[in-house]
Amino acid sequence: MTSLWAIRLFFLSLCVMAGYAVSQVRPEIIDESHGGWIAMVIGFGFGGLLIAVDEMLKGFSLRAFSATTFGLLLGMSVALLVDHSGLFEDTDPKVRWLVRLCLFLSFGYIGIILAMRSNKEDFSLIIPYVRFSPQNKPDNLLLLDTSVIIDGRIADLIDIRFLEGRIIVPRFVLKELQQVADSADPIKRARGRRGLEMLNRIQRNPRMEVHIHEADFPEEKEVDTKLVHLARNLNARLYTNDYNLTRIAELQQVNCCNLHEVAKCLKAVLLPGEPLQLKIVREGKDKGQGIGYLPDGTMVVVTNAQSCVGQSVEAQVQSLLQTGAGVIVFAELRSAPAAPKTLSS
Repeated sequence: MTSLWAIRLFFLSLCVMAGYAVSQVRPEIIDESHGGWIAMVIGFGFGGLLIAVDEMLKGFSLRAFSATTFGLLLGMSVALLVDHSGLFEDTDPKVRWLVRLCLFLSFGYIGIILAMRSNKEDFSLIIPYVRFSPQNKPDNLLLLDTSVIIDGRIADLIDIRFLEGRIIVPRFVLKELQQVADSADPIKRARGRRGLEMLNRIQRNPRMEVHIHEADFPEEKEVDTKLVHLARNLNARLYTNDYNLTRIAELQQVNCCNLHEVAKCLKAVLLPGEPLQLKIVREGKDKGQGIGYLPDGTMVVVTNAQSCVGQSVEAQVQSLLQTGAGVIVFAELRSAPAAPKTLSS
């Protein structure tokens, strides 16, 4: 962002110097006693106008600009053909310029709209026997939201090379992360600081490129809506832990990945009869039951293990119960730890 404003200031200074140079080379343009100053103000205004246009076009991608240019050229070409077709040769010269203006404005606008609505496959109609194939592998853009950065598992997946590509973190997501880190609530503050630490960890990974994207959508107030729009514009995959954001992205046909759903798919599948080695952490609701947990957080209810709380035991899977919160495994104690020997007096 700093480098961008440095370029803008340099361009603005060039416009001011260009205005002064024009006033010295062509003094008849501004015939005033203070013509140099007036020309510098005009150059400053011209540069400021272009910078304002640049700000208004923030988020306007290079693909959209090239499509707009192509559509404008195509519309102008059609308008030129119609103008030279001979249909308006007998038109009054005073009206001819108005007809030509309407032709070029109308076909230019239609060309731009059609080009913006088209995709790359539509251009094969114009160049039917030419297919452009990229020489390099296309960028795999991974767009991260606040929840998945704070969660931290995305950093682990990157470290083991399960995910590869270019990380995109929007400026508005980074701002939201900083606001959470500066919150007065200690829990939110801890979550925000953890998110910043995870982001720094991802940036330190030499295999990954992290890009802070400057695009914003001022007309949208919700961060989720901005993320969906940015993912569609960049053709990026959105990574999140937010269930509602996942559903919104799916409804708008945006490629989205929810890490909670990925974690559910990667959980180990247990079958009745399989042995388990786990630690009993507390007593169960029913008499004689002990409760333990697998490494992925799955709760295991072990019968006849009430006396083994705090100890590691071997159990055998009996059945599984699917609930809204996950899977509960019911197992039977196979072998309890040996009781410690006591010294006889």
